[in-house]
Amino acid sequence: MSSIPQNLQAVHEAIALSAARYDRNPTEIALLAVSKTFGAEQVLQAWQAGQRAFGENYVQEGVDKIAEVRRLLADDGGAEQLVWHFIGPIQSNKTRQIAENFSWVHSIDREKIATRLSEQRPSSAGKLQVCLQVNISGEASKSGVTPDQVDSLAKHVVQLPNLCLRGLMCVPEASEDEAVQRQAFRQLAVLQRQLQTQGIAVDTLSMGMSADMQAAIAEGSTIVRIGSAIFGKRDYAV
Repeated sequence: MSSIPQNLQAVHEAIALSAARYDRNPTEIALLAVSKTFGAEQVLQAWQAGQRAFGENYVQEGVDKIAEVRRLLADDGGAEQLVWHFIGPIQSNKTRQIAENFSWVHSIDREKIATRLSEQRPSSAGKLQVCLQVNISGEASKSGVTPDQVDSLAKHVVQLPNLCLRGLMCVPEASEDEAVQRQAFRQLAVLQRQLQTQGIAVDTLSMGMSADMQAAIAEGSTIVRIGSAIFGKRDYAV
């Protein structure tokens, strides 16, 4: 069975291959290790293999894990090297925990949520780096603004003092057809360019997971969110 360090190496190699195939610079594509449902020990194994950015979908699990990892790395200062990203749906009553514990948020989809995150961000922590989540496939089960709501939400977020709008995120409808995958990601890239033409300096496209990473890289992804290919199959029953 492959180890987490071996899996990480394989993912980095796959990123490099996809980047070369589509004439991309692999250094422009960051790997976010999605550690939801896995414990602090698995995070430490990835950290020991050089991984520094980790993504969490569930607030309480993420906050508890961050605290445990900090405790385990307290002696060597390694906890300060980790960058934690929140990538799941956001409830209003969870914004303070997110604002206080994470460096990035990928899933802003309402003005109210953005405002609360800004108000509750500790001044000592610096600006919270954020992306707007776009429901690019129009699925009723998915969070995110519609494409035609992106401009309005972006203009609201850039006015908030404790947030830094970095870009857009999407979780398209699952498909095994790479052409279909690419079409969804291409739509997000178009929305990013539209913001840029309005003078909103967004530089991030958070798109692509284990099953569609190559298509996302082909369409300009700057952050790929990879979980199972690094940590293995998830057991949601635990």
